[in-house]
Amino acid sequence: AYVLLIAYFEELKPKTDSKSGVWKLPDGDEYYQFTLQMFTTSEMSPDEIHATGLAEVERIQSEILKILKDEGYDESLPFGELLKGLSEEERFLYPETDEGREQVLEDYRAIIAEISGGLDDWFSVQPQAGVEVERIPEFKEKTSPGAYYNGPAMDGSRPGIFYANLYDLKATPKYDMRTLAYHEAIPGHHFQISLQQENKNLPSFRKDLFYSAFSEGWALYTESLGKELGLYRDPYQYFGMLSMEMHRAIRLVVDTGMHSKGWTREEAIQYSLDNEAASEESIISEIERYMATPGQALSYKIGQI
Repeated sequence: AYVLLIAYFEELKPKTDSKSGVWKLPDGDEYYQFTLQMFTTSEMSPDEIHATGLAEVERIQSEILKILKDEGYDESLPFGELLKGLSEEERFLYPETDEGREQVLEDYRAIIAEISGGLDDWFSVQPQAGVEVERIPEFKEKTSPGAYYNGPAMDGSRPGIFYANLYDLKATPKYDMRTLAYHEAIPGHHFQISLQQENKNLPSFRKDLFYSAFSEGWALYTESLGKELGLYRDPYQYFGMLSMEMHRAIRLVVDTGMHSKGWTREEAIQYSLDNEAASEESIISEIERYMATPGQALSYKIGQI
C-alpha cells in the first residue's frame, strides 16, 4: 500500500507548483469563501478577516510590550526576537528529565484542581464528568501538538482527559501552562464537550456534533477568564495568555494572506517568526497545515470574537 501511495505522489509531483493558496485553483476564491463560512459560521470576507487579524496582532503586541517593558526588557529589540529570548530563559523551563516530566503533570493537575474549586459563583451549570491529566503516548508525541483534550465516554465510564506533550519541555514554558489548562480542560473544552454530552434535551446525534468556531472559540475565550478570576498571579502568566492569543490572531493574517492575497509559504512563515516565539520548525508545520486545510485555523479567533 505504501509503495502504491509513493508512486501516486510521484505521478502528481510534475503537476505541482510553488503557489501556496487556493486562489490559484479553478473557482478558488469561491471555494475559499465557502471554507470560511463552514469553519467560522460567519459571512465575513477574506478581506474583513485579514483586517481583523492585523488589528488584533497590533493590539496584542502593544499589551505584550507594555508587560515586558515593565519587567525591564529591551522593547527596542525586534518583537519576535524578544519573545524567543524570553521563552528560552531557564527560570521558565523544566529540566529535560523523568522528574521534570512528572512535575509538569503534577503542576497541571494542581492548576486544574485550583480552578475547579472556584467556579461555583461563575458557572451555574457544570459537568458531572471529571477530567484527568495524562502524558501524550510516547509513540506519537513527536508529531502531536503541545496539548489536546479527549472527551469523556458517552456512557460516563471514562472521564475527559487532558493530554500534555512532554517530548520537548522547552516547547511549553511554565508561563503557558495555566492558559493551556484552561483552554483544553476547565473551563474550556472539558466544560463545553461534557455539558453537550450530558444535555438530556439533545438527541444523540447532536451530543457529538463538532463546530470548530464554537468549540475552539469557546476554549480560546475561556483563557481570558483566568484574568477575570485573578488566577494569572504574575505578569508572565498573563503574558502567556497573550502570546497564545497572538498565535491565533496571526492565523487570521497568514491564512487569508496565502489563500486570498497571494502570499507565499515563505512570506507566511516570516510573518509568524516576526510576531511570535515559536521555533521555525513549529511555524513551518503550522503554515503547511493552513495550506492543506484552508480556513480551519480562522475558527479559533473568529469564534472567540
